[in-house]
Amino acid sequence: MTKAELVETIATETGVSKSHTGIIVQELFQVVSQALTEGKHLEIRGFGTFKVRERRARRARNPRSGGEVMVPAKLVPLFKPSKELKAQVLGSVEPEETVVR
Repeated sequence: MTKAELVETIATETGVSKSHTGIIVQELFQVVSQALTEGKHLEIRGFGTFKVRERRARRARNPRSGGEVMVPAKLVPLFKPSKELKAQVLGSVEPEETVVR
């Protein structure tokens, strides 16, 4: 789904104009991006959590030359889906409870 399709779907479902919906969606993405840039995490209950995690520096091989190169440490965005979202994607209504005997 593209951003335009997302705006179209939300506008249709809510009855809000596409232009206003586009502004809201753009601002949502802006807020999420800004929070991650500042090193904060953003939790949306029932959907998931957006975080920034640091990847350590590591050694890798150049596939063309076979030589070893150092890959520097870097920050990467991470999304962790909630249990509810995982259950929806798997097609179940509620996550199954584990029975302990």
